[in-house]
Amino acid sequence: MTRLLAAASLVTALLVASPASADARADARQQVAFGIEVASRGLWREAIYRWERAVELDPTYAEAFNNLGVAYEHEGELDKAKAAYEKAAALAPSHPSIKQNFELFREVNDRATSPDPG
Repeated sequence: MTRLLAAASLVTALLVASPASADARADARQQVAFGIEVASRGLWREAIYRWERAVELDPTYAEAFNNLGVAYEHEGELDKAKAAYEKAAALAPSHPSIKQNFELFREVNDRATSPDPG
């Protein structure tokens, strides 16, 4: 009987937790969409704010971290860009856009920080 109650409690907890996490992802998606809209108008600081909010709401949202990487890179915040790209790549290692953005970032950044051989 105790196992049955424990199992019932677990199922109830999962059912209660699921809508909250679904709401967090939905709210995060709204933040990402708004961030994309304002970034397309050149409002990068506002976009960063929105994408930072998105990853606060849903720390598993790889695309939001990727967008942050792009925005930080655009704003010259290269350490933050690298961290955001790394997080995005860790969350979604096979996502083509995330891989491409991170590889391009590393290629450009490695060239910019490498000592001149000549």
